[in-house]
Amino acid sequence: MVDRTVAVLAGGLSHERDISLRSGRRLSAALKSEGFDTHEWDTDASLLERLRTQRPDAVVVALHGGEGENGSVQTVLEMLDVPFVGTGSQGCRRAWDKPTAKSLLANAGFVTPSWVVLPHSMFRELGAQAVLDAMVERLGLPLILKPDQGGSALGTQVVREAAELPAAMVGCFAYGDTVLAEQYVDGVEVAVTVVEGEDGPQALPAVEIVPESGVYDFTARYTAGLTDFFTPARLDDTAAKAVAELAVAAHRVMGLRDISRTDAIVAADGTVNFLAVNLSPGLTETSTVPMSIEAAGKSLGGVFSELISRAIAR
Repeated sequence: MVDRTVAVLAGGLSHERDISLRSGRRLSAALKSEGFDTHEWDTDASLLERLRTQRPDAVVVALHGGEGENGSVQTVLEMLDVPFVGTGSQGCRRAWDKPTAKSLLANAGFVTPSWVVLPHSMFRELGAQAVLDAMVERLGLPLILKPDQGGSALGTQVVREAAELPAAMVGCFAYGDTVLAEQYVDGVEVAVTVVEGEDGPQALPAVEIVPESGVYDFTARYTAGLTDFFTPARLDDTAAKAVAELAVAAHRVMGLRDISRTDAIVAADGTVNFLAVNLSPGLTETSTVPMSIEAAGKSLGGVFSELISRAIAR
């Protein structure tokens, strides 16, 4: 791969720009160690010209949030016929919208916490308090609020008392016009990375996530020392097998490609609850994907080197 040129797309204009840049830098360094001629490109007005005049052999999408995960950048790469690592535009759209992803997994027979989805306009038109009362009546307390689209747990808040709901809704709407309210499930939180190889998608060892605050929010995700991670997760064999099966099923059901990360909760009774799937997962020092890769006896550069070869051969 010494003569292969790879462009790592990182940055962008989403709320997750800084995290994406960190992921991009780490991935770029890992690929350079594998012998690739690697370049880090932002997704700005110069990108199309670069793709045309400095056409790389492959692109790796390390963008988090917004256009990097909702299928927009992938559509551009597809239009220009540039090989890239990651899910195609259609799969991106399915995974990016959390209610759609939950519906697809529920229809496939998997468990996901009960939820409702409501736009900001509904609260204005029907009266905020009346809608909030109905939400609590339907889902109970505690519940968790999150934007229907987006990553890194931005805007996500756990609500344990009805009096906390109005302020929590305001915080959630700061990151999107539609809120996903979900029944809160207490249990073991895990992240399961899936990587495609010659034998199809395979689940790597699950990572158990134990945030110091009790909530795996943006700060807990990206501040070293605020969350404990256990890889492999401290699950019995039955639960470990179930979370792996869920992650592979999510990858297949949504038509994802190359690499993905599924987030789930294992309840006290052993029930595995699907939460969301991420198709451009973080690769920072506190991200779970590199932990899974290491636990599987692999290297970040080695895994992505194989994915790049697959992308070029497609």
